[in-house]
Amino acid sequence: MNNIQTNFANLTLRNPIIVSSSSLTDSAEKNKKWSEAGAGAIVLKSLFEEQITSEAKHESSNLDYHTEGLEYYDEYFKGHKLSEYLDLIKESKKVTDIPIIASINCYSDSSWIYFAKEIEAAGADAIEVNLLALPSSIDYQYGEFEQHHVDILKHLKDVVKLPIIMKLGRSLTSPVALAKQLRDAGASAVVLFNRYYQPDIDIYKLKHSSGSVLSSPSDFTEPLRWTGILSASLSLDIAVSGGVSSPEAVIKSILAGASAVEVCSALYKDGPVFLKEALNKLDEWMTQMKFKDIASFRSKLNVANVYGLNSFERSQFLRYFSEK
Repeated sequence: MNNIQTNFANLTLRNPIIVSSSSLTDSAEKNKKWSEAGAGAIVLKSLFEEQITSEAKHESSNLDYHTEGLEYYDEYFKGHKLSEYLDLIKESKKVTDIPIIASINCYSDSSWIYFAKEIEAAGADAIEVNLLALPSSIDYQYGEFEQHHVDILKHLKDVVKLPIIMKLGRSLTSPVALAKQLRDAGASAVVLFNRYYQPDIDIYKLKHSSGSVLSSPSDFTEPLRWTGILSASLSLDIAVSGGVSSPEAVIKSILAGASAVEVCSALYKDGPVFLKEALNKLDEWMTQMKFKDIASFRSKLNVANVYGLNSFERSQFLRYFSEK
């Protein structure tokens, strides 16, 4: 087999395929199976700040305590949830031999300072930070959302030495400009992009419903485009996420400039079989194309290597990429 080892977020991965954060990674038993199936790294199911806070308030609202007592219970409940997550990290580390990346999904940075310290102490190899929010307020000031990413990252870097990976959403004015700020603030990598909840409406029940939970191949275009642009603009590790539904998508991501890919929906559909097929395809393709390692073709087809593009055409580079 060719050398398919890759470096991502100051971590050495045996291959570029990372199992993304989901219910697929919520137990040590499941993570052991992904490791044995050949995954390069695992991102644990996210610890959701908003959910923990909401559940804590709900539980404490049923108690007839004075204010100080309620505050104590609130902290106790959060601590209990954190303890469960720390156990997941420790147990997963025991049964795998690949990097275990913790995931925190947050909208503030009040509790995460303490949480991050505990996650580091539990043995996680890195932390992936998700700010899964939409800046939808009518009073929103341009740049606030992006600055919030930078502020949380800086606070985390003040208290932990672990690599911090920032998973970005699609609702950004300029992913490249934000990525530069994050790199300068100490981010080890970015992931493009987070998948938001997909809303739908039931026109007969007159209520909101959930759209497709799993991503589709069409979702792959956007992270591929921005990976090609970002990798040509900035020295920073990138992982593609969203729509990586085929072995070929793994190869395309690396050609565009990614060091790794995060896979979720394909694993829900095909399980460990997808990992085997993707790794075999990567090895076969590298042999056919005479590439001996990942570094020899990473970024080979990013924007910097597509000629004759003006500023408008650069944003549409995938059209030209497919025609070359």
